[in-house]
Amino acid sequence: MAEKVIFPNSTIGVIGSSPNGIALVRKAKQMGFKTAAYGSNAESPTLREADLPIVGRGNDQLQLQRFAERCDLVVYESEQVSSESIKYIQKFTSVPQGSEALELMQDRLLERAFFEQLNVNIAPYATIVSLDDIYQAISSIGFPCVLKPIQKGLMRTSQFVLRKQSDIAKCAELVEQGTFILESWIPYQQEISVVLVRDQNGTLTYMAPLETYYKEHRLIQVVGPAEVDKPIWDEAKNIATLIGDNLNYVGVIEVGFFVTQAGAIYVKRIVPAIHEAGDIYQYISNVSLEEEQLRAAANMPIVLPKVVQKGAIGFLQEKDFNAIKTQWILKENWFYNFFRYPASMLPQSTSGFVFTAGQTGSEAKEQLDSTGIWDGARLEEDKNE
Repeated sequence: MAEKVIFPNSTIGVIGSSPNGIALVRKAKQMGFKTAAYGSNAESPTLREADLPIVGRGNDQLQLQRFAERCDLVVYESEQVSSESIKYIQKFTSVPQGSEALELMQDRLLERAFFEQLNVNIAPYATIVSLDDIYQAISSIGFPCVLKPIQKGLMRTSQFVLRKQSDIAKCAELVEQGTFILESWIPYQQEISVVLVRDQNGTLTYMAPLETYYKEHRLIQVVGPAEVDKPIWDEAKNIATLIGDNLNYVGVIEVGFFVTQAGAIYVKRIVPAIHEAGDIYQYISNVSLEEEQLRAAANMPIVLPKVVQKGAIGFLQEKDFNAIKTQWILKENWFYNFFRYPASMLPQSTSGFVFTAGQTGSEAKEQLDSTGIWDGARLEEDKNE
């Protein structure tokens, strides 16, 4: 059942401290809401931007309750927020996104069980609790493959790529740390995302398709709208619709896909929150994901997205700043967004991004690539989520 409409001067709470958080707080203020924010660091830009900052750990029930009771509704700003924290907050206030989708997608085994229930195409995998399990599973999984902990959000060093039989023994210490999955490596040609918004009546609204590029597990470029063959897009959209219809969730959802050279589509992951790839929409669309997320949470009508230009985003690290100085002087069509983390929150994997427009998304990407700043933006570099 749809919840009540939330009007201006009501208080919207944001939990989490990624760059999505400060963007949500700023957009909520622009829409006339009062804002509260919850996080573990008082210097977080999200907490500093909010009207009411509340500092506490994810398991601090006293502070979570204090935060929740001051909010007419709460949104979580990324998939990194603890599902247990959301469950507890729901005892005291409305969280339209709910905790079920978040809990499901933070556990790789639960996530894959959900995919299998829907009969969507995913990479072959096996559950691993001992080294012997790997030896037994490798005949069906094959090389190369990836060993991953079932809980997402753990350090990337907890993942291990196996390319040959002798690599199995190297996993001995790792598998002693908990339960893992062993997943086939899918050789893919393109990685795309379908981003949609699910309102409180279950109606789905689709944003323009995106193409994403990774290096060493880090998102480094996004092209939008993606240049995707119509049959591929139609199939990806149908799968995303099936997923959206079966999730108990309200708000922005990203469904990631691998597309092979033969045109086969594999579901990579679901993000039941705003993902950083969606930063591009504030430039190429008539509406941002932050506005759509807040509209869905407040039970407002969802904006029908329209593409207003084509372009690409390149994400930046602190080490890129010297190289950016040259482009800062030369490029009149580059638009910058730096996250400005306090020293207490450093280091971060991403320090900001630059957007540029083009006649096509590929042309915009070529503008970025020509600088050499994003050398190594290869599709093959990242498969592990």
